[in-house]
Amino acid sequence: MAEVTTAVIVDDHPAIIAGVESWCAAADPAVRIADSGSTPAVAWTGAGLGADVVVFDLMLSGPTPAYGDLRRLVDAGRQVVVYTMREDRDTILTCLDIGAFAHLAKTEGPAHLVAAIRAAHGHQPYTAPAMARAICADTRPERPRPTPREVDVLVNWFACESKEMVARKLNLSVRTVNSYIDRVRIRYANAGRPAPTKAALVARAIQDGLVRLEDL
Repeated sequence: MAEVTTAVIVDDHPAIIAGVESWCAAADPAVRIADSGSTPAVAWTGAGLGADVVVFDLMLSGPTPAYGDLRRLVDAGRQVVVYTMREDRDTILTCLDIGAFAHLAKTEGPAHLVAAIRAAHGHQPYTAPAMARAICADTRPERPRPTPREVDVLVNWFACESKEMVARKLNLSVRTVNSYIDRVRIRYANAGRPAPTKAALVARAIQDGLVRLEDL
């Protein structure tokens, strides 16, 4: 049997919670909602603490985005899918920079949300339409800019089982492959967007348009 994905919903609109619960229950396979509530506390206690994914409304009881609460969840190692009415470029990019797994607009519907929850649990990248538009429009100077050779090594590493395979394919030494990958990690760390694992680096690369899913 496939492993069940669990999620906790942080949202101060009961109708949104009911809708997300309904979508997750109707999915095949279903996503089990461990708990839900109107404040981030629900993700830190009881069943919500053990949930695989946090579905997080950025605008909780006020006009100011809850970036601080998002950062605390991310810093604790939680996989967070931001699910909000805000779909402007700056908000999306800020959430991604903080370390949210994905950003979805509430107008994007159940198919994207359920898919993003499953992807977050499986540490597989997922890019919804509003998020893709924001990434493509990102022209900030601090955005990491790997060299073409670094991107080439990344793409091959993402698609291969080991760095040894990449080295053989590209006629490089394993040390050189490691050097390229480490340089990209340093670029992301310097930009305040650390990617310490392979899964995190895949997500960052797709978020920034360095690679496409079909390249993997």
